[in-house]
Amino acid sequence: MYKASLPALFLFLLNGILCCKSPNSSENTHILMQTTHGDIKLRLYDDTPLHRDNFIKLTQSGIYEGISFHRVINSFMIQAGDPLTRQAGLPSGSDTLLTYTVPAEFNSLHFHKKGALAAARQGNEVNPEMRSSGTQFYIVQGTVQTDAGLDLEEQRINNGIRQAMFVRFIRQVADSAVKAGLSPDAGEIHEKASSLMFEYLTTNGNYVISDEQRAVYKTAGGVPRLDGTYTVFGEVTEGLDVVDRIAAVKTDTHDRPLTDVRILKMKIISK
Repeated sequence: MYKASLPALFLFLLNGILCCKSPNSSENTHILMQTTHGDIKLRLYDDTPLHRDNFIKLTQSGIYEGISFHRVINSFMIQAGDPLTRQAGLPSGSDTLLTYTVPAEFNSLHFHKKGALAAARQGNEVNPEMRSSGTQFYIVQGTVQTDAGLDLEEQRINNGIRQAMFVRFIRQVADSAVKAGLSPDAGEIHEKASSLMFEYLTTNGNYVISDEQRAVYKTAGGVPRLDGTYTVFGEVTEGLDVVDRIAAVKTDTHDRPLTDVRILKMKIISK
């Protein structure tokens, strides 16, 4: 079980977020994010409903107001969503990524183009289901790509998916054995997981970056290596210049801005 790092009141609120569908989760939900560096308008995708409704609930609750962009990497992305940054910034070693998670909602139509809104998460080795952080999100800045670079990223994406699936199969086999009262050795677990992996590879095709997506990556840019493994659930409709300004701030060796970049207010708007 994950160790929660939020006060009891926050945990109570977040439990409510998970169990209840937002009454305002209508078609084409738009969010206005006012930051210390300017305004960013976001559109939430309706075909990622778990992430959409979660983000709406968080926005309505006011959890995001006053938090910092605690991880900023120029030419990559800007990340926020940790409630602990509401006070004096992110304490060393602290991260509420483990508070609760949301099941992955991968959609081949949504990719990590510049301005994509996506959910942060733990790595494949501890999170083979690729579940999203309940509160943390990032907005992509990225760089302009080439066809050769996209070919390489496509290989990396498929390698990452295979790695996560194999870890998932190992856990699945081990858990099934425990429930059956068996004690297989590591070799037996590995052999059964390998069989499941072979079946998976023969019935599932590779992840492919489409021609349309390549065209966007080669003009607007983005971070294709995260496709298919991190849930994209929205995009910036206005304020890409603000994303660029935030991405350009000076940071320390932990990618934390030297001067706080904060979300002042977030609210649902018509467009």
